[in-house]
Amino acid sequence: MKKLIICFLLAAFALPVQANEGMWFLMHIERLNYRDMQKMGLQLTPEEIYSINNASLKDAIVQFNRGCTAEIISDNGLVLTNHHCGYSQIAELSTAENDYLTNGFWAGNHSEELKPKSLSVRFFVRMDDVSKRILSLVNENMTELEREATINKEIAKIEQENNEGGKYTVSVKSFYQGNEFYYFVYQDYNDVRLVGTPPASIGKFGGDTDNWEWPRHTGDFSLFRVYADKDGNPAEYSEDNVPLKPKYHLKTSIKGFDENDFAMILGYPGRTNRWMPAGGIEQNVEYAYPAWVEASKTSMDVMKDYMDKDQQVKLDYASSYASIANYWKNRQGMIDALKQHKTAESKRKDEKAFQKWADKKDNKKYADVIPVINNYYEKTNEASRHDNYLRLLLRTNMAILPYRLGGAIDYYLQQNEAKQAEVKPKIEAEINNLYDGLYLPLEKDVLAAQLRLYSTKAENIAPMVARLATANNDSETGWEDYLNTAFENSIFETKEKLEAFMANPDAEVLKNDPLYQLSVDLLARYRFKTEEEKQLDNDFERAYRMLVQGMRLQNPDKKYYPDANSTLRLTYGKVIALPADERNDADKNYYTTLKGTVAKYQPGDAEFDMPQELIDLYEKKDFGQYADKDGYLPVNFLTDNDITGGNSGSPVLNGKGELIGLAFDGNIEAMAGDVIFDDQLQRTINVDIRYVLFLIDKLAGASHIIDELTLVK
Repeated sequence: MKKLIICFLLAAFALPVQANEGMWFLMHIERLNYRDMQKMGLQLTPEEIYSINNASLKDAIVQFNRGCTAEIISDNGLVLTNHHCGYSQIAELSTAENDYLTNGFWAGNHSEELKPKSLSVRFFVRMDDVSKRILSLVNENMTELEREATINKEIAKIEQENNEGGKYTVSVKSFYQGNEFYYFVYQDYNDVRLVGTPPASIGKFGGDTDNWEWPRHTGDFSLFRVYADKDGNPAEYSEDNVPLKPKYHLKTSIKGFDENDFAMILGYPGRTNRWMPAGGIEQNVEYAYPAWVEASKTSMDVMKDYMDKDQQVKLDYASSYASIANYWKNRQGMIDALKQHKTAESKRKDEKAFQKWADKKDNKKYADVIPVINNYYEKTNEASRHDNYLRLLLRTNMAILPYRLGGAIDYYLQQNEAKQAEVKPKIEAEINNLYDGLYLPLEKDVLAAQLRLYSTKAENIAPMVARLATANNDSETGWEDYLNTAFENSIFETKEKLEAFMANPDAEVLKNDPLYQLSVDLLARYRFKTEEEKQLDNDFERAYRMLVQGMRLQNPDKKYYPDANSTLRLTYGKVIALPADERNDADKNYYTTLKGTVAKYQPGDAEFDMPQELIDLYEKKDFGQYADKDGYLPVNFLTDNDITGGNSGSPVLNGKGELIGLAFDGNIEAMAGDVIFDDQLQRTINVDIRYVLFLIDKLAGASHIIDELTLVK
């Protein structure tokens, strides 16, 4: 199923494109989108958005820590992104004594900015099309594995040719299910420091209850800074490093905007699956996603019990819990939305039309595509359920940690003395890294709960798990009893026991370690494929590529954009409302106000508490220069931009390319948006930049940060 996930990442969408639909390559804007964007209100030229030789808008957009988007908003390398994007770094820097996650943090100067252990931003340099070069090397007689090997060999050459001696990171990616290839050149900066963050009661206001919902009242932002060496080059952390002088930084507008104003977003959307066949949608709705939802809730329940009892545990696990909770609600929302919109039925109609086209004499090479795809899904439905239970089990730390460290130790034991001296410090560093912040009672109980769920709900489970489940009769306490004994007899129980083992390592002890054996068994099952499954994968991948190729031939006059796969894209649309909602106090349902935020206030509540200082500012109407022209303080607003996960932290820009907001969520009604775009329902939820600046200036008193920005009034 892993290859299935990968090919979904690389798929394409081929339905008629609405004005606000599409995640577009910047290099194609002039040819495909510029006229539409001008009509809607864009006042920039394509060269001002994407240029290889001159500073342009793309130089201010960065990928943040490989999972979100951020933007450069000052000439001193100041980075703006979402609070939830910086959540793990803020939690890491927090302690029970200095709890920045709960209380917020604002550096008074550069020397007070805090360096997390690991945080990077990636600048996009350029991209180019290498489809002809790569596809000239493959033919239809190759198996999918042969094709993949040939392509990967050429990709390695292309990446080497364009990295300029290691200065750049180069990535060649497949699009339209292997029908096109582009390379992307990036420059990475690894010295990135925390500048400021509001308290979680603002940055995460509404919690899981409001997640994916509208109306929203969340101040979802945080600030970081990129550092470089004195020449502006990437450098590892050093006190001698200086704030980066970027090629381009965004101007920040506090002029406000109105309904139907132009809005565009640049960012790194992670994944859409809009070419997914009907069988894939049905598989997700009936088999894969329900397993994901159930397994996620299982981990969340155990984690929350421990987190509620201990503040340090809450800080150590805050990011992990938030991530699981986000996907839990997302997957359930997907199930509901895909059923409600009858998306699979709609796809079946498209596939029926494709089959009619493919059965014509000139298109016979595509005639078997749909039958092969349908056969694949029919034979992998149960496997998809199993894989999702197992995937969530393997996300528990103590299910994967013994395998990771045990494999490294096994390699170490097979080396000569000189090689061991080289490898051992790396293993010791990895031990420190993986055990940092682990709370053993929580880890043990999460692992027990996931093993019980996996062993009772999935078919064809890992052999060792099956034997153990039979031995303990899958009883309520069976897995707890087994794990108590296994942990006591394992070198992986604690960092101290593992360090003691490394002082005098023994291959037989490692081989017979109960947690190592369990971890190896789980990974082996995750990777196992029968010969029949391998053939199904091969046939499916060929058919899926042919489906995309055929659909583009069937409809040659349509404009196409590739599905999201964490490459830089532009999406454009308008500030636009949803139908009136009595829960929103605003005059029009495309924005929310601080009045509505205060109305949600519940003292002491984990999701709806808020600082008294913010309430005081509201009551005084002390909004400074950040109030709307009508007198209210804006908080969040809606646009109809086409985004998905990975776009979190993306800048929302007006027609002049000025920053007006920060994308952070979508709406539950359009949760099917990763599979099918609905131009009536799809909305992006954004933090109004005026609320961000108000919180920095009036609440935090960090006016020195405001002074750093280029404000447009």
